[in-house]
Amino acid sequence: MKIRGFEIVTSWQARDVRVPVRKTAASAGYDFEAGEAMVIEPGQQAMVPTGIKAYMQPDEVLTIHIRSSMAVKHQLVLVNSVGVVDADYYDNADNEGHIYIALWNRGQEAFSIRKGDRIAQGIFSKYLTADEDQAGQGALRQGGFGSTGKG
Repeated sequence: MKIRGFEIVTSWQARDVRVPVRKTAASAGYDFEAGEAMVIEPGQQAMVPTGIKAYMQPDEVLTIHIRSSMAVKHQLVLVNSVGVVDADYYDNADNEGHIYIALWNRGQEAFSIRKGDRIAQGIFSKYLTADEDQAGQGALRQGGFGSTGKG
């Protein structure tokens, strides 16, 4: 039985991407790598594909955080500060749950990302719900990235 983890998106299986791993025994985050090379110009943002999807329990979330070195040394930040990957994003109909890292270059120079560069880290967590929460009784996710904001 699968509890939580990562898989390669079907259409990316032949592209030599690696599932995220923790680098030390006490690391909380799993390092995400860029699935392809790209350049982010100063003041611009980019959606960096990883070729990865994540599965987890219904009461868990995967949060995405910028790697400290990317922020401090290269003035890159996540567009949305912290990414949130819900459990029902996995295998959705739109994009199979493909995780993209939304980066913004706040620096004065273009930044080149090489395929395989570690660009972000993901942390699995349990979350709590409020009394009277009705979300579990509603419709299932129908789309991919940003779909819970539709409608």
